[in-house]
Amino acid sequence: MECRKNDTLDRKAPGLFVCTQKASRATRLANPPCPKGVIVTTAHRPTLALIHTSPTLTPAFTALCKQHLPEASIFHMVDESLIQETIRAGKLQRRTMLRVVEQVGSAVGAGADAVLVTCSSIGPAVTLAQQLFDVPVLRIDDAMAELAVQKVRRIGVLATLRTTMDPTTALLRQKAADVGRKVELVECLCEDAFPAVLAGDTETHDRLLRKALLEDLRGVDLIVLAQASMARVVATLEPGALKAPVLSSPELAVQRAREVLLGGRSATRNGA
Repeated sequence: MECRKNDTLDRKAPGLFVCTQKASRATRLANPPCPKGVIVTTAHRPTLALIHTSPTLTPAFTALCKQHLPEASIFHMVDESLIQETIRAGKLQRRTMLRVVEQVGSAVGAGADAVLVTCSSIGPAVTLAQQLFDVPVLRIDDAMAELAVQKVRRIGVLATLRTTMDPTTALLRQKAADVGRKVELVECLCEDAFPAVLAGDTETHDRLLRKALLEDLRGVDLIVLAQASMARVVATLEPGALKAPVLSSPELAVQRAREVLLGGRSATRNGA
């Protein structure tokens, strides 16, 4: 139901109004008004599209968007073949980059005001897509990399795939150069962890990552998790077990999406 053009709208908040005026009987019959007191929004509800290479990531990102971006509508797109193709080739191929660009185009065509691609391995394809579309296209690890190079000099980078390690370290070096900082990157590649998790052996996967965090990366100033799925392993460690702070990309990326879509406005929650 809509307000008529002559109804009085009482402004309650930016983009939020309450209808307060009644019209004549003849006008109401010809054009029924919204009931007095009904909330009418005139603000555009922004839409964020999230492109994943694993369906297991959708619940976590839905929760993060609900927490940090409740004003937006979201929808997910999943294509596992993008990461599978990249792993088989051992690198991000041009044809895969083209497919990522096509996915971003589909998201924009579906009405997205911004697109977040949540796979670090296909990050360079996202950089390409940023040049081709008028809406913001975000890399999952952009915000994390920017924060990391501003904080410290010696950064540990943890990954289970070479195809993730290489674009992550390249991005860190680029972000450091952009702000005129020198960083030392300590790579820690747990190559046995990824086959374990594919086989359903999460216990082995998590054990290898815990060892890397606690032993192999000892002495770094900060640890960057190159893959979003690693954050849950950090949560299993005893408080104080890690001497260096750890950065993970998902929450920082959703916060960046919020900045892009809504500027500096803080998140609104029910009952706030």
